[in-house]
Amino acid sequence: MKNTLITIVGATAIGKTALSIKLAQHFGCDIISCDSRQFYKEMTIGTAVPDSEELASATHHFIQNRSIFEDYSVGQFEKDTLTKLDELFLKNPIQIMVGGSGLYVDAALKGLDYFPDVDPTIRVNLTKELEKNGIEYLQNQLKELDIETYNSIAIDNPHRLIRALEICIGTDNTYSSFKNKPKTPRNFQSIKIGLTANREIMYNRINQRVDIMMQNGLLEEAEKLYPHKKLNALQTVGYRELFEYFDGNFTKELAIAEIKKNTRRFAKRQGTWFRKDKNIAWFDFQDDIQNIIQLLEAKI
Repeated sequence: MKNTLITIVGATAIGKTALSIKLAQHFGCDIISCDSRQFYKEMTIGTAVPDSEELASATHHFIQNRSIFEDYSVGQFEKDTLTKLDELFLKNPIQIMVGGSGLYVDAALKGLDYFPDVDPTIRVNLTKELEKNGIEYLQNQLKELDIETYNSIAIDNPHRLIRALEICIGTDNTYSSFKNKPKTPRNFQSIKIGLTANREIMYNRINQRVDIMMQNGLLEEAEKLYPHKKLNALQTVGYRELFEYFDGNFTKELAIAEIKKNTRRFAKRQGTWFRKDKNIAWFDFQDDIQNIIQLLEAKI
């Protein structure tokens, strides 16, 4: 049997974890997480890390295996994932990957684009500009230098914004001009499953998840992380808004409302990213799992 990586994608709170566990149990295989925030052991509640029962139901990899104080790039994730898959395929030719971080999914399945090294002082200067003038200033700069990238990346993510800008400035070329070059072929076939729901249901699930996170202690978790709020790992929905509350800029009620709003926006961007991929087989999140298994076994 050919090595096969089943990848489950979709918006946040759609049910990817539950499906991945059921499929892992069916195929007797492991699960690789490609959620770019669940890597960090200090971030449990706000990243919806699988609970102890879920983790015990199947063997998971790359869940809370890093610290927010470590630098961890998508490039390193690609290398770690391919190394881990080589090991796992020796035991079972079928493995599962799950997550809503589209860039990390693409890195594992297709490989990353090559970008030349640039003068590190460019990043330092851009970071200073961010702190002095705010994120909109950098967004407008990218819009002027590389409209294609401006329209395709999460421009409210300061790390990705600065990364795109430093390439534009440091190479005198657009960030987008370095993308989509030929990549190293993978030694496995890829089958992608997407979960979806109508917008009202999805948004209700997101709102309910945020309420549960607050009940489970997200405020206290964010308060412990507040002294480190400038770390890249913490530039994420669920923490940024509570940091604004601790700074005195938001009421607690506004912070919670902003978390819900920004999570809904994030889910919309996830949908936009994944819908561009014509190789994803989409299922409603309430679909009978046997329909998904039937499709997978036919493709395997």
